[in-house]
Amino acid sequence: MHDLIDVPQWLPFLGDLSSTPTADQLLACAAASCPTTRGLVRPTHCSITLFDDSERLMIITGFALGIILGFIFQRGRFCVTGAFRDVWLSKSTRWLTAFLLAIAVQAVLVQTLISAGLISPSVPTLALAAVAGGSFLFGIGIVLAGGCATGTYYRSGEGLIGSWIALGLYAFVSAAMKYGVGGDVTARLRDQTIDVTTIQDTLHVSAWVPVLTFAAFVGYLLVRQSQRASAPLAALPPKKTGVAHLLFEKKWTPNTTAIIVGAVAALAYPLSQATGRNAGLGITTPSANIVQYLTTGQADLIDWGVAFVLGLIPGSYLAAKASGEFRLRAPDASTAVRAVFGGIIMGVGASVAGGCTIGNSLVQTALFSWQGWIAFGFTFLGVGVAAHFFIRSGWGTRTGTRARSRTAPALVQVR
Repeated sequence: MHDLIDVPQWLPFLGDLSSTPTADQLLACAAASCPTTRGLVRPTHCSITLFDDSERLMIITGFALGIILGFIFQRGRFCVTGAFRDVWLSKSTRWLTAFLLAIAVQAVLVQTLISAGLISPSVPTLALAAVAGGSFLFGIGIVLAGGCATGTYYRSGEGLIGSWIALGLYAFVSAAMKYGVGGDVTARLRDQTIDVTTIQDTLHVSAWVPVLTFAAFVGYLLVRQSQRASAPLAALPPKKTGVAHLLFEKKWTPNTTAIIVGAVAALAYPLSQATGRNAGLGITTPSANIVQYLTTGQADLIDWGVAFVLGLIPGSYLAAKASGEFRLRAPDASTAVRAVFGGIIMGVGASVAGGCTIGNSLVQTALFSWQGWIAFGFTFLGVGVAAHFFIRSGWGTRTGTRARSRTAPALVQVR
């Protein structure tokens, strides 16, 4: 990545800045997109190059991967809210097992890439209180919003206006908690850390030990699941054939979707690292960065992660449109109110926890970081509490009886 080139004229307001600008001045120019920067210096001409051609091309891979995952999320109905919620409401572990499978597939592939020296993911030091509290809040928020981070994105592409509401507030509040009025609070909470990062480092074992142990455990769950499998449901005769039938008509199973998601999540690491972003999939920070960029014009906020999340809705839209599942659907008043509060709580919780159900519960768990697995557990608990009060007991609905009479589907749906 390059900073700034071709700055032919600077007008100093304070001190002698007529010589070649310093790195701080260049960054200030880039951050402010060349207006007056805090009254210190005003460039009359400023040509900014944030990325070279190769980096620009690699960032495009983020957008392409976002389209692919948006398509997969929509066709596979991949939403962690449903995976967690079904355990609490119907004792069904079908989607939870699939989610664990996605983690296992990603863990094996990522550790292979690490062992080959192709990637070097960073793992955060554990901020225990922030991760636990933020994840618990996030779990409550995703039930109210009608979907987790992935769910709100792909349902927005399907035309669910309630998801638009939740997603907009989730991104806006995340930006406020990271860069705005809540930034100091988030920073203080995130600074209270315990000097641990990964499970393998704590146990002083090879990273392959937890990876292979977990993969074996998931394999055992899959065997048990296959032994309890029921007969397939009757289906209408297909209208499409070949690839079109597989992509747009045939129902994707949870495990098939999970394997694809896990593989694509692992692919995100080398693609992202090629642009200087040393991380895997993430949704909260990129969503916050979009809002921050729109309000400040800071071009350096646009990175691979932002390009990735910008591709999710188009990918979901393409899948929904091609499969005949797209239509604009407006929520009723109670659902809209829940979406508002859900989006706000999601933004607060994910920012404090350092990630959402993707950044923490899918990506950091595959690295066996303490943050990832503690976030997984407390998000699961938050979903359970919210499912009890807002679904089973009927809080926030017109009648608790009607809410209790509805059996929750495999994935949360905006009602």
